[in-house]
Amino acid sequence: MLNRVLVANRGEIAVRIIRACHEMDIEAVAVYSTADKDSLAVKLADRAICIGGPSAKDSYLNIQNILSAAVNTDCDAVHPGYGLLSERDDFAFAIKSCGLKFIGPDSKVIALMGQKSAARDLMKKAGVAVIPGSDGDVKSFEDAKKIAAKIGFPLLIKAVYGGGGKGIRRVDSMEELEEHFIVA
Repeated sequence: MLNRVLVANRGEIAVRIIRACHEMDIEAVAVYSTADKDSLAVKLADRAICIGGPSAKDSYLNIQNILSAAVNTDCDAVHPGYGLLSERDDFAFAIKSCGLKFIGPDSKVIALMGQKSAARDLMKKAGVAVIPGSDGDVKSFEDAKKIAAKIGFPLLIKAVYGGGGKGIRRVDSMEELEEHFIVA
């Protein structure tokens, strides 16, 4: 049983996790940036720790500061929520390396599923049905045109290193394909 969980997220996501912890009689520790010091999550948490400046890279994406907050507040586990660090295998691994529980998939699973083309290949090998798409990364616009002609529109283009949904583009026609391919 967990006694204290550090919530490594912000906003509505953190509020929901904190409320769930309280429903289960688990203490919740919120982390926050200087910009979020007066947030609802900070007010609802049993404890709150400032982990950096207003930029996400200085706070919510700062693994070292989050780990320090978890260890220094005697947390049993860290809940990443979704987005931010939730899909970072190095974050999950670091938490476990500190002797804490990571509330989410094992770091090896995150690493396997983080690279979408590799995850797709893994699912195909396991016999899971997948939607039509490319087999592996699409390296050139010419390849993208061939695949688009084969599967049709609308389609989605996903940047290899988009992270958390960044870099996803809906393409409705061959005319839009080049612009969205370059951006992604």
